Amino acid sequence: MTDICCIGHITHDRIITPQADIHMPGGASFYFTHGISHLLRDDIQYQLITSLADEDMPAVDKIRSLGIDAIVLPSRHTVYFENIYGENLNNRRQRVLAKADPFTVKSLRDVHARYIVLGSLLADDFSIDVIRHLSRQGTLVVDAQGYLREVRDQHVYPVDWENKKEALKYIDILKVNEYEIEVLTGCKNLHDGARKLAEWGVKEVLLTLGSYGSIIFADGQFYEIPAYCPLKVVDATGCGDTYVMGYVFKRSLGASVLEAGRFAAAVSTLKLEYSGPFRGTEEEALKRIPKDM
Repeated sequence: MTDICCIGHITHDRIITPQADIHMPGGASFYFTHGISHLLRDDIQYQLITSLADEDMPAVDKIRSLGIDAIVLPSRHTVYFENIYGENLNNRRQRVLAKADPFTVKSLRDVHARYIVLGSLLADDFSIDVIRHLSRQGTLVVDAQGYLREVRDQHVYPVDWENKKEALKYIDILKVNEYEIEVLTGCKNLHDGARKLAEWGVKEVLLTLGSYGSIIFADGQFYEIPAYCPLKVVDATGCGDTYVMGYVFKRSLGASVLEAGRFAAAVSTLKLEYSGPFRGTEEEALKRIPKDM
């Protein structure tokens, strides 16, 4: 039995700034997999299931060179994101120039793992049938981000999650931010929003708030987790994926919700300090957690 299986498209990202024009792989499954490769030990079995076009296979070859078991499902195209930034990096124009084929129940029929993580990027990556099927194969972990955006004429638009109440009753762990939880629930109060998601079936709500830390709601209890101060802030890309990675990694080892949340916050802090995926160690992350906690 695999302990953790992450399923999601690896993307081709083009990042345009006034200083540079960069092409690089990306996507939730990319950041999750590269990050967890630095934490794996003999007692944790990890697998990546991804889908991309043949010409982008070097990204998978690099992952396999790290000792990761990676399964590639055929796709006519790779998801191609174009992100254009001005001088103010908070202002971004985003286009999707190509989309990969969605994952299907048939292609994932043999997936079994203690934790199954869906790295959704766009609203149609994983259908409700896929969610329903995978919920029977392991503890299902989902980031809401991909379900709240869709592509029309290459442009990305924010949307609500179609069939969300049907989908959420099958999801064990859901990661959202403050914007996403309001869109999903209509609640401006974060605690009310978390309670609403729990009413709809989510067992553990991971609410990330950037520099304000995170809140986890599980078993009727709130856990307030501060953000640990980074030595410097270089690149926030992939921090949400890193948070989910750290949380699932620790939960798979039997850690409590609070312990896993603190570790998730710590690996996210380390990730902020450089570009690219998390590449620290478990020991380095644990040192970022204050001793009095």
